[in-house]
Amino acid sequence: MAYLIVLLALAFALSPAFTSSFGGFAPDAFPVPQTDPPVQPAGYAFAIWGIIYLWLLAHAGFGAWARRAAPGWAATRAPLAVSLAVGAVWIPVANASPLWAAALILVMLAGAVAALLRAGRGDPWLLDTPLGLYAGWLTAAASVSVGLVLAGWGILGAVPAALVAIALAAVIGLPVLARRPSPGYALALIWALIAVVVQNAAGPWLVAGAAMAAIAAVAAVMLRRRAVATG
Repeated sequence: MAYLIVLLALAFALSPAFTSSFGGFAPDAFPVPQTDPPVQPAGYAFAIWGIIYLWLLAHAGFGAWARRAAPGWAATRAPLAVSLAVGAVWIPVANASPLWAAALILVMLAGAVAALLRAGRGDPWLLDTPLGLYAGWLTAAASVSVGLVLAGWGILGAVPAALVAIALAAVIGLPVLARRPSPGYALALIWALIAVVVQNAAGPWLVAGAAMAAIAAVAAVMLRRRAVATG
């Protein structure tokens, strides 16, 4: 299984090079076109994928080389394999269907969070941190996808859909952090939420304010849990 993770991490990291580029959903991919939706983080935030890809490759390589039989690593591999396998085909699916993309990214999120929660406490820089970054960013990305579907199919307006997405990110993220105070997870989620604030700096203020409240909540839970863990 350790070598399978290496192969899947490579496939996932290389997938943008072998598929049509994905720079976000086209506005007309939805029945209700989504032009500059408030739920969408500012474009710079997506640069985090480069860090995530590289760190997951380092994680996979080290795990196969030095931690093949370590229980704290082995427990993560089945759910991580599911997440990476889905991630390797996500871009072409996203280019074809926002609905299927939203469904698949929820599967990716479930696998990533399960892997993080099962991870051992040793090797934090090569186990907890890459899994946390990956799961934290997917928490935000999956929530954004849900918000886009809600607005894009006319179920909610753009602002209510953005508020639902932010609430969903908090509902998922805060319990994860309460159980596993992963710095990588918190940083990735806060990174995404800051980008939502930036996206809405000129309004709507309600969305920016909700994102700032979520940032404060994530930081508070993280700091409290870390204090308990070290105290």
